[in-house]
Amino acid sequence: MKKNLSIILLAIMVLSACNSKPQSDNEEQSVETNKTKNEMKTIHLTKAEFLTKVANFEQNPNDWKYLGDKPALIDFYADWCGPCKAIAPTLEELAAEYDGQIYIYKINTEKEPELATAFGIRSIPSLLFVPTDGQPQMAMGAMPKHQLKEAIDNVLLKK
Repeated sequence: MKKNLSIILLAIMVLSACNSKPQSDNEEQSVETNKTKNEMKTIHLTKAEFLTKVANFEQNPNDWKYLGDKPALIDFYADWCGPCKAIAPTLEELAAEYDGQIYIYKINTEKEPELATAFGIRSIPSLLFVPTDGQPQMAMGAMPKHQLKEAIDNVLLKK
């Protein structure tokens, strides 16, 4: 009888331990989801969205007129590009860090070849830094986070 009681108690402890862990994981996931929902993410743009949110180069082919209300960093990328994949998490982090101060847009050069051609994109990733006033500046290649932050602060936010 003692042996059966010990087995039953052991089974109850194991089951309760197993049941408690998923609840805590779910709570952690819920907290993480809420945290993620509150942070800005990078914004994927189509050509039509670019023309209304960034610049309408079709109407003004010779004049750059930024249409946004905050500075922007535009990442020209492709899904197959290794350096593009490497820089993507950093851009997501920066979107959260600079939430409310800048936009971070992403343009897939394979889905939007006309935009890539309009900006002379020959290698990816290419990053276009667009201040609210003044001319945009292009940078080629995957930059480390500290260089991106420096460029954002100096070129876009003029700190």
